[in-house]
Amino acid sequence: MPQIAGACLCGAVRYTSSASPVMAAICNCTHCQRQSGSAFSINIAIPKGSLEFTGAKPAIFEDRGSSGLPVYRHFCSTCGSPIFSDVTATPQLDWLKAGTLDDASWVKPVASIWCESAQSWVAQPEGIPHFPQNPPPSA
Repeated sequence: MPQIAGACLCGAVRYTSSASPVMAAICNCTHCQRQSGSAFSINIAIPKGSLEFTGAKPAIFEDRGSSGLPVYRHFCSTCGSPIFSDVTATPQLDWLKAGTLDDASWVKPVASIWCESAQSWVAQPEGIPHFPQNPPPSA
């Protein structure tokens, strides 16, 4: 099982999880673009509540997803690094930002979502499914 441990940029917020990751996905939605300051975000789905924090507690910004439901974006209040998102539409999962992992070498996205919002200058990876928005529930 991959090691899930990481921190924000300044190190004030550290986390670990002993849970197995459910999946990794590339999200091209405009909210992830704004939050990451990049063209997309790579997220690791983990069982809800499996993150254990040491040091500072993340601050929370309440966003809204395309469903109209809340998305709680947890971030470091000192350096601003996004840590994870609690997406009400996926109540069994938290979405950890892969860039905060101490070792992200094992992360291999299995899908690219919200491709209709993808920047035209970003090539989507081959060999994984691409979805215009969220994948259907059975995907």
